[in-house]
Amino acid sequence: MNKEVLFAKNLEQVRKTAKEQGNCISEEQVKDAFAELDLSGEQLQMVFDYLLKHKIGIGQPMDPDEFLTDEEKDYLQEYLDEVAELPTYTDGEKLAFAMSAMAGEADAQQRLIEIHLADVAEIAKLYAGQGVLLEDLVGEGNLALSFGVTMLGSLEKPQEVEGMLGKMIMDAMEEYIAEHAENSKIDKRVEDKVNKVADKARELAEELQRKVTIEELMEETGMSRKMIEDAVRMSGFKIEDIDNNAKDSL
Repeated sequence: MNKEVLFAKNLEQVRKTAKEQGNCISEEQVKDAFAELDLSGEQLQMVFDYLLKHKIGIGQPMDPDEFLTDEEKDYLQEYLDEVAELPTYTDGEKLAFAMSAMAGEADAQQRLIEIHLADVAEIAKLYAGQGVLLEDLVGEGNLALSFGVTMLGSLEKPQEVEGMLGKMIMDAMEEYIAEHAENSKIDKRVEDKVNKVADKARELAEELQRKVTIEELMEETGMSRKMIEDAVRMSGFKIEDIDNNAKDSL
């Protein structure tokens, strides 16, 4: 196994360990995880910086409220105020609901959803500041919770319910963040392509003192017809320096 693959594998294991420990890991655990790679001090610091960026505390848990905007704090407070109006239950009642939910009882599953709504908000705070709306994270978490309570029949003990639901909520939020990041990359590639064509069109239009055709752009820049036409479409036909007649022919 090459060093890059081993590094990625070890980093994922460190994140998994931190998650199991409440999004916290010690310096010693990190150093032990990468011991066989013999990382330099600078490389280890890059690992620590990466973990901190992903809200993983080194030595002690990070304060999740630190990454919330005022708007997010207001939203969470309203959400928790609504949750606080729901009935509360004893530990014994919660255990009974868990057992009944595992058996497929719909009313017990609904009670479990109500019990864990506040947990969704607390988990969402751990993922704040990663380029997505906190409200969307809570929404994804609630969907995962609603689905999760119907999947408890595979468990052997009711004490496992909380852990399974928590994991499903966290996994749903992480998947949402990953999908958002991938979509952002695609959006950036689209934006770059449009800007490249628009810039070249503007330069040629200034030189010719008029709007340009696709054929002229192809000849001047060496760009393919497909690249130019794709950029025109993706811009919503808003590249102003390309001749209107050329746009209409697309």
